[in-house]
Order: sequence, then C-alpha cells, then structure tokens
Amino acid sequence: MSATDPDCLFCKIVAGEIPATIVASDERTVSFMDINPATRGHALVVPRAHARDLLEIAPEDLAAVALAGQRLARTAHATLEADGINLINSCGADAWQTVFHFHLHVIPRYEGDPLRLPWTPGPGDMDSIRATGEQLKEHYS
Repeated sequence: MSATDPDCLFCKIVAGEIPATIVASDERTVSFMDINPATRGHALVVPRAHARDLLEIAPEDLAAVALAGQRLARTAHATLEADGINLINSCGADAWQTVFHFHLHVIPRYEGDPLRLPWTPGPGDMDSIRATGEQLKEHYS
C-alpha cells in the first residue's frame, strides 16, 4: 500500500474519494485535469504515494511522474494542437506550491495565449474541463 496523507487533496483524488477528470493512471501515477486551469488542457500528474514535494519524492516515483508528464505532453501537443508545453513543478510555498503533494503541471501553450507565469489560479468551466479531459484520455498513448 502506498503512503497516503488523510488530509491531502491529491491523495483523496488518487483514492477516488474526490471526483476528478482522470486522463490516465498506472501503478505509480495518476494524471487528471486541473480545475483551475491556466490554459485549455492544463493537467496534473501526481505520484500515487504521498510525497510533500520535490525534496521528498522517491526517485522511482519522480521518474514515473516525469515519464507520464512526457506522455501527456505528447498527447496534448497532438490532440489539442498545442504549440508548446510547459512542465512546471513548484517546491515550497515561496515557489507557488499550494497543494503539498508533489505534482507536475502539464500546461499546453497556444500561439498568442495570454498566459504569463505564474498565473493566478481561478475556477475553470467544468464542462469544458471534462470534455478536454475526455479528449486527452481517448488519445493518451
């Protein structure tokens, strides 16, 4: 059994206790849509095992998250016709980390999009998030 934190939002998503639009999962990782998206297709990749941040994550889980992030980036690039991708990890509150379970942001970028980093998270349109998540899930490879 993986280590979990009963108070962790992402542990609850991994456990299925909180609904999320899951794009992909494997034995070490879960990828799901961010509900405060910076751009269309913004998703998160998390390890199943709880680790507070980059300084605590096990090397095997870090490698698995990186590979899942690459797969999701390729999927977003091809499926959503993203012009670029940002992979972002924030380690610590002063580096913009707000949920203290290691996670990798996979943020599709589009020519002319207004995103400037860091963005100010705000609620996205849930129907659009779900539809985009289903599109990514269907084409995830």
